[in-house]
Amino acid sequence: MLASLIRRRVRLMTGGDGSAPLQYLQPHADPGLFGPHSQAWRVHADFPSMMVGGIRALVLQALHPLALAGVWDHSSFREDLRGRLARTARFIAETTYGGSATAAQALERVRTIHAQVAGRHPDGRSYRADDPPLLYWVHLTETTSFLHAYRVHVDPWIAQEACDAYFDEMSRIPRSLGCDPARLRSGRIAVTERQARDDMLGYLGELEFSQRTAFVLDLLERMPGGEAPAALQRLFVRDALAELPDWAWPLLRRRPPSALQRQALHVSLHVLAQPLRWALKDGIAAHARRRMGGG
Repeated sequence: MLASLIRRRVRLMTGGDGSAPLQYLQPHADPGLFGPHSQAWRVHADFPSMMVGGIRALVLQALHPLALAGVWDHSSFREDLRGRLARTARFIAETTYGGSATAAQALERVRTIHAQVAGRHPDGRSYRADDPPLLYWVHLTETTSFLHAYRVHVDPWIAQEACDAYFDEMSRIPRSLGCDPARLRSGRIAVTERQARDDMLGYLGELEFSQRTAFVLDLLERMPGGEAPAALQRLFVRDALAELPDWAWPLLRRRPPSALQRQALHVSLHVLAQPLRWALKDGIAAHARRRMGGG
């Protein structure tokens, strides 16, 4: 009974209607974009670390003025931040664990949305959501954040070969969204963790802390719990902020947490996240494994 209640609340948190994700059971034996032996299936299976990674990515995205402008002008995130996070979670779930048709539909849906998102920043610069450098920035913030949170909260000993395989697999996503490597400063889409980190550093000259960035941070720190217990929601946010890369702290005009503070957050999250992990053993990843004939 308790497991069912927790599962329902998590599904509501991530944009579902609270029911079991039965669409991931079909079509039988269809591996989708990655398949059950992929690192993407492994990394994205842990809901608590994905929540931390998603919030961390959102903070980093808010440092790019043009990436933030597209969201600022063309979404309701200021009134519904949880909805924004839920839509991202849905896209990740469908492209990771969905069958081929489900993944293709998710990618097409995002391409269609991106084609309609264009405008001008208050400083006069124009932007388009389907501009390859902006697409790539969002991809880098998400993949590096998801893997970082997984390494911190699930498997500190994950092999470097597995990390590199994760970036190689996930490089299919920006390519499928129309990110042409020839349009990027690096001339590539990262297929290793080192490349991803180096490519992120290439954006530092474009990043800035603005009133809009400050608004996003304040919104995150005041975000209502909704279907999640308030204490757990606050812990996700605090941990995500604590796990930002070193170069982000001067930009955000904040002091980094001490090692002791970070450790305290990790212990707290480990304790509070255990009921989620227990309940979600029968979540999306489990349904996808059944589709492939696994338990």
